[in-house]
Amino acid sequence: ITLRELANAYRTLANEGQGSELKLRLDQKAAQPVRVFDKSTALIVSHILSDREARSATFGLENPLSTRFWTAVKTGTSKDMRDNWCLGYSEKYTVGVWVGNFSGEPMKNVSGVSGAAPVWLEIMNALHTGRPSHPPRLPAGVTAARVSFHQDLEPPREDLFLKGTEPVSPVRPDTNYQKPRIIYPAPDTLISLDPEIPEDLQRVLFQFQPPTHPCEWVLNDRKPGSADPLFLWRPERGKFVLSIVDRENRVIDSVEFSVK
Repeated sequence: ITLRELANAYRTLANEGQGSELKLRLDQKAAQPVRVFDKSTALIVSHILSDREARSATFGLENPLSTRFWTAVKTGTSKDMRDNWCLGYSEKYTVGVWVGNFSGEPMKNVSGVSGAAPVWLEIMNALHTGRPSHPPRLPAGVTAARVSFHQDLEPPREDLFLKGTEPVSPVRPDTNYQKPRIIYPAPDTLISLDPEIPEDLQRVLFQFQPPTHPCEWVLNDRKPGSADPLFLWRPERGKFVLSIVDRENRVIDSVEFSVK
């Protein structure tokens, strides 16, 4: 697939799910648009790609994907960092950027967020000098709803849903006793560090259920300093044994996993 084809696919999302051939000359007649996605689907995807807060855990709030105006954007990095791209759109413009060697030779430590994204940001800023960009209006099939979590595991927030799929009430754990067990990582999981994300910003989720049982995490005979049922661990390369123990340090459940 070419950069032009990929940019046109993102342009389809920007145009509320309607796609058409690109018009490359002023004297060229514009092609008739064709419905590819319904408006609701396109809006939900645009909402996901424009979520600055969701990216902040990985890239921080200030990064080459953060604009002062509304945009939806995605980066990608090929295997062995051979090349990378950044595609995104605003209310008015769709911009695609490819960075790589024409020979196909891998680059060194250059990912989508450090290679193509800064170029994309500079182009977008130039295009929007004195020109605002507003988020799309919600179509009839999409609704905004408040999302809350039992026992305040996460702060409540508002999110977008296809009508009929929005949450009605917080999910509550079963009141019957269940022996706690590790949900993630699963036994013998192999976790690969993402070359696109700085290692000091990467995290691996540890989770046990039910969350009402008092337990502590133990990783290779060391306690990482958390008794929360959801714990974000800064990964290290190697083989690990992860356990949960009760107040008497008795092992309740244990899994082995590796990081490379």
